[in-house]
Amino acid sequence: MRIMAQMSMVMNLDKCIGCHTCSVTCKQVWTNRDGMEYVWFNNVETRPGLGYPKTYEDQDKWKGGWIRKSNGKLKLRAGGRLKKLLNIFHNPDMPSIRDYYEPWTYEYDMLLNAPANSPHVPVARPKSLLTGKDMQVTWSANWDDDLGGSHEIAVHDPILKEMNEKVQLEYEKTFMFYLPRICEHCLNPACVASCPSGAMYKRIEDGIVLVDQDKCRGWRMCISGCPYKKVYFNHKTGKAEKCTMCFPRIEVGLPTVCSETCVGRLRYLGLVLYDADKVTEAASVENEHDLLAAQRDCFLDPFDPEVAREAERQGIPHDWVIAAQKSPVWQLISRYELALPLHPEYRTLPMVWYVPPFTPIVDEVAKTTPDPEDHRVLFTALSKMRAPLEYMAHLFTAGDTKPVEKALRRLAAMRSYMRDINLGREGNEEIAKAVGMTGEDIEDMYHLMSIAKYEDRYVIPTAHAETARELDEIAMQGLGGCSLESVGMNGPGIGADGPGLGLHGHKVSPTQRASDPHTPSTPGRTNLLGWTDKKGLAGMFPPQTGLAGA
Repeated sequence: MRIMAQMSMVMNLDKCIGCHTCSVTCKQVWTNRDGMEYVWFNNVETRPGLGYPKTYEDQDKWKGGWIRKSNGKLKLRAGGRLKKLLNIFHNPDMPSIRDYYEPWTYEYDMLLNAPANSPHVPVARPKSLLTGKDMQVTWSANWDDDLGGSHEIAVHDPILKEMNEKVQLEYEKTFMFYLPRICEHCLNPACVASCPSGAMYKRIEDGIVLVDQDKCRGWRMCISGCPYKKVYFNHKTGKAEKCTMCFPRIEVGLPTVCSETCVGRLRYLGLVLYDADKVTEAASVENEHDLLAAQRDCFLDPFDPEVAREAERQGIPHDWVIAAQKSPVWQLISRYELALPLHPEYRTLPMVWYVPPFTPIVDEVAKTTPDPEDHRVLFTALSKMRAPLEYMAHLFTAGDTKPVEKALRRLAAMRSYMRDINLGREGNEEIAKAVGMTGEDIEDMYHLMSIAKYEDRYVIPTAHAETARELDEIAMQGLGGCSLESVGMNGPGIGADGPGLGLHGHKVSPTQRASDPHTPSTPGRTNLLGWTDKKGLAGMFPPQTGLAGA
């Protein structure tokens, strides 16, 4: 048993109101700069819909993720080393800018400088941020926002095309819900396996998947390899970039920017302990319907004394084990079994999970029963939800409706059980027993799902106890975190260029600079992640001093 820790996230889709606050704040912190105009590390999609980029879930077209061979082993859907070598200068499986959208701005000078007495109304025409030319806006990252039930959008949804039953799209029976997406930071990431230069890597300490900007050569195989299309190409630097799960904030115990600013408080962050020896086996199960159970089987119970002792023996800090025991993510995934992974059939073992939406059904059943909130009525009415079980099953459980129905039954049980308590009656244990739980379990689940405090939703241990104070100081100064006050890389919040900054933007002391061979020896060195040709060559290379023969 090889125990490792994974920083993970769960999102409760019942609480997402589609305000896009998470997307905007993430954009301002991470991708508000040259070359990243079209990039949204965090985006919120309306389902049914095409997604971002368009139809990214159509793996017959994009060749993302893994497939299982007849001998039980996995291989990349896009092909192995030989095929990648043959296509290294022309990748046919990569989305084009038209599949994302061509970013634009508006010619605001036409409005600001128009003569006051002009007989014509000034117009701010859209201008392409890529070419600078006039353009016609036809698509964007959330162009189909709130149009999930329309005939124009829904009929092109890749999931609807796979469903056995035809989903009713009449006006009065349409359905939609919001799906926020970030990088999944998978246990078996296809992007890491796809990278020819070895620039993509998964951090050992917390499982966050990152890109080494020094090693990246811009082959973009990671983009086609990722089935969620959450790796992007910076056309200014020629490097791949992706969601970092705000690792500078995570290292000092702070939640990601998207979590911190979420209006609906739908996100949960916490550690999950897992057995790394089981990952390949879990991703290789033959039946796609078994992938969910296989991945859950990888997760270890942090309350098991043997697991806790072995985790510390293998180098996981004691405070991390305690954090894993308090983790809301482990509670939602393994204890309550409410959270489900996004597209487990890709076999990447994603680690951003979702609580499926409990769409409105009370009005529907109220037509035929006097008490639509009764648990027995709610249980039997799940099939009448506007969002079909089959659709959510294709999203979260590779088409198996049983885990989705189980999660929704428990949400319905919590709703009915807590109604009695809120009305001053005793909790009905029969309700809890009907979904395989106890009344205490349901009350604990209610506390976590409905009224959880900040410290209950985000249980994030600091990177290392011995450096926690230094990292916290860095974050407070806005140097190594994602604060909106620090400026770098032509956009707020990156905290890159500047004297005294080393790897990941962390402040470097003179002692560390002199003793650490991995730290640049010269103050003021340019961070290659933020370099553009406009900055020139100053700081790109160390001074030419001390050379032999000089």
